[in-house]
Amino acid sequence: MKGRRLVPAGNIAIASQTCRSDQPTNDRLKVKYCKHTLRATTNRKLKETVALELSFVNSNLQLLKEQLAELNSSVELYQNDSTEPVMPMIPLGLKETKEIDFREPFKDFILEHYSEDGSQYEDPIAEFMDTRQAMRTPLRDSSGVGLLFQYYNQLYFVERRFFPPDRSLGIYFEWYDSLTGVPSCQRTVAFEKACVLFNMGAVYTQIGTKQDRLASKGLDSAVDSFLRASGTFRYILENFTNAPSMDLGPEMLDMLVQLMLAQARECLFEKLELQSRDRKQDVDVCLDLAQEAAQVSEVYGKVHTLISCQPVKDYVPYSWVCLAQVKREHYTALSHYHTALGVMGARMGDMSAQTRDTLQFLHAEDENKTRLEIRVPQDDDERKLLGRAHLRESLLLHEESQRLHRMCRELRGKAALSGVLKKCHTRALDAYTAAEEEDDFREVLDPPRILPSTKFQLSLTPPDFSQYRVEDLFRALGPVAIFSAKHHWTAPRSIQLQRLGGEGFGFSVRGDAPVIVAGVDQGSLADFGGMKEGDFIVAIGDKDVKWFPHEDVVKLIKLAGDSLSLKLVTPMDKNYLKQPKGGPKGSVSTSSSSSSGVSSGQPSPAGSMAAHSHKKLTWNPFRKTSAHGKDSVLDHNVILRGRMRDSSVAPRGSPHATFSHVPLVVLVTNGAAL
Repeated sequence: MKGRRLVPAGNIAIASQTCRSDQPTNDRLKVKYCKHTLRATTNRKLKETVALELSFVNSNLQLLKEQLAELNSSVELYQNDSTEPVMPMIPLGLKETKEIDFREPFKDFILEHYSEDGSQYEDPIAEFMDTRQAMRTPLRDSSGVGLLFQYYNQLYFVERRFFPPDRSLGIYFEWYDSLTGVPSCQRTVAFEKACVLFNMGAVYTQIGTKQDRLASKGLDSAVDSFLRASGTFRYILENFTNAPSMDLGPEMLDMLVQLMLAQARECLFEKLELQSRDRKQDVDVCLDLAQEAAQVSEVYGKVHTLISCQPVKDYVPYSWVCLAQVKREHYTALSHYHTALGVMGARMGDMSAQTRDTLQFLHAEDENKTRLEIRVPQDDDERKLLGRAHLRESLLLHEESQRLHRMCRELRGKAALSGVLKKCHTRALDAYTAAEEEDDFREVLDPPRILPSTKFQLSLTPPDFSQYRVEDLFRALGPVAIFSAKHHWTAPRSIQLQRLGGEGFGFSVRGDAPVIVAGVDQGSLADFGGMKEGDFIVAIGDKDVKWFPHEDVVKLIKLAGDSLSLKLVTPMDKNYLKQPKGGPKGSVSTSSSSSSGVSSGQPSPAGSMAAHSHKKLTWNPFRKTSAHGKDSVLDHNVILRGRMRDSSVAPRGSPHATFSHVPLVVLVTNGAAL
């Protein structure tokens, strides 16, 4: 089928395990039933039986919850298969959704709202459904991201074409939580958009995690991916509210923004370390690394604060909380290690004034008496003492990070994490052993704290919807700014004007796509034919002119000669009857929100996607015109004959294209003139 995408092998493994973990839903129903039975019954024996059953089901629920948490923390499926151990990152799994059949609801709405044959739009509907089906399992690369963007941009048109604010088509969007698997169901397209955006961010996290972070190019790609993921989550947070699922909640999204920023900064530190391998003895390079490591530790501290707050703490896998703690301690240890290398690797006489200033601002002032008061060493003895104090602190923090790693059951089996922590601890221990000298009573004091600082300013990369422009699949319905689900107009009516060699038809037009009847002369052929000011000309003869510019419509009217066949619709929104500012010629535009920035041939001002507040209409947009109404006879095909002078069309620069008339007598009987 067109647009199909293969499911990655890792995703299949997770999906199969998730299916086996769907049992908690049934168990929740059992718990609910047992609780109701426990309250209702008065039989003591039955109460004991129900209480025992309730205890058993609760135990199963807890066990399955732990299994699901372990499954969701299976980050090794997305890590890079490098030969050397690298610090693991936290990627996100995708939200899953069910397939939706749009065919019948869309075709019925096209017939009812647009008065067109829905069967003529089967191919566009099928293409839209194929795109959604392929979007459910995108590839974990740029093509997968592009597919999600294309579907999201297509939703811009589909929402405006088929989802009116005052009624429901019976279409429900059901998505499963990315971590718990709990389903959420909504009728609004905004929920569909938010879930698609979440999956964009999740794919970015998986792309960033999969990069080879032992190479500079891979680190650059990882930083870019994590910043795009962070920008996407920030966009959801700012534009969507009242999400029904926890992974789209404001607390969770805020934490994800900070987590992705922390992982981007971690990759920048790794790149700086990679570039500094040949300059390990340079004191300035070491001090830069120390401050960057302290900065990474600080941002992971913020992540740990956010992830430890309710309701995020009870929602995310426990391994995420532990990993944030481990990284906070690990990078604090690295900041002390690099400070020690820089201080102990340069003699006092070799230190420049700039290096001394860096040391002055690197060490925090602290009134704690258990810390060394040395911020800038004055001689080599103080320099060595300060270096050994930093090495000792580094060792203690590395041991703490390893302890936290061992305490978490989910992280215990992560070989890459264990390898990185062990390697750094061994490196710090070797350096401390090599620098160990005779005992000094001042060695019991802690080194000064290292102030975080960075030379890299990170900025979020929001989604660029204009990069993936799409064509409106339902373009044949007309410009979306006019012919949309929230606007209403009468059913199309055909009018045939027949003149007898006279001057004109007696109406003027303005605007583009669609062209609007600007005025109708009283007593004219057009007036008797039932044309009204503000009518949209949707067809001339057998040509659909909803997208035609002003000049082309005028040309077709002139070429019609003495017999003009029109198809018109009358808008039920009075705003369309107002003359646009800046002259009569040009497009009629309405205020329509645009979340994707995709043009449909009409200017679509950008707007918020979070709010869906529409004023409900006070009339019935689908009522039928009474056959006994005042102008009911003109709602049918009408042929008018009259004696007219030669037609004349105003030149292009004139205010209107006018079709003038002279008085005439017209006899109409049951839709036909005699």
